[in-house]
Amino acid sequence: MTHLNLAMKCQLRMKNVRRDEQRGQSVKPAITNRLRPGKVSHLPVRKILTGNQNPVFIGHMKTKTIGLTLAISFLAGASCFAADPQMGHWMLNEAKSKFTPGTVKNTMVAYEAAGNNVKVTVDGVDPKGKSTHNEWTGKFDGKDYPVTGDPTSDARSYTKVDARTLDFTIKKGGKITITGRVVVAADGKSRTVTTSGTTGTASTGRAWQRADFLDKERGKKFKNIAVFDKQ
Repeated sequence: MTHLNLAMKCQLRMKNVRRDEQRGQSVKPAITNRLRPGKVSHLPVRKILTGNQNPVFIGHMKTKTIGLTLAISFLAGASCFAADPQMGHWMLNEAKSKFTPGTVKNTMVAYEAAGNNVKVTVDGVDPKGKSTHNEWTGKFDGKDYPVTGDPTSDARSYTKVDARTLDFTIKKGGKITITGRVVVAADGKSRTVTTSGTTGTASTGRAWQRADFLDKERGKKFKNIAVFDKQ
């Protein structure tokens, strides 16, 4: 009986092995056909892509997808700003510029990308020869954005006229104090900034034009033409 039981067990094991081999043969070709070039899988695309149902794996893939999308958006914005001729660092060419006596003289202006906005940094000197510095961050959409560091203005807006031209408005306490236009030369190596206004006092009672320290300059109209070279 013992030998008979062993023989039956051996036969059972052999049947199981043959069955496993048959199953393996039936599965392998199906997998191969799905992956074989030129063969079209009958499985839904969503099922193929999400075949791995591991939550950690799926979360990782979602994070990578979001990161890639943000990176592409950032690069697209950066390349768009890089193509704008206004962007860059500009130094005053005083020999080619004309300023009304007693007005501010901007000596260095920088236009830089700040996310989806543009940051404009202005350095110069006032009528007394003291250094000035102010910053503005916003869009060239004609809307007012705050100015920091300038006691003569608190808001500025830029409007894009064409690829090389910007119109801008400077305000203090809601009142327009200066208007101007920026035009970049066709070769992109220089730009001309024309500003005009009237020296006086804003509605807040503080001087918005630094020439106001001289009473004789109050209420005087001015027009400045500043030429800048790209650095």
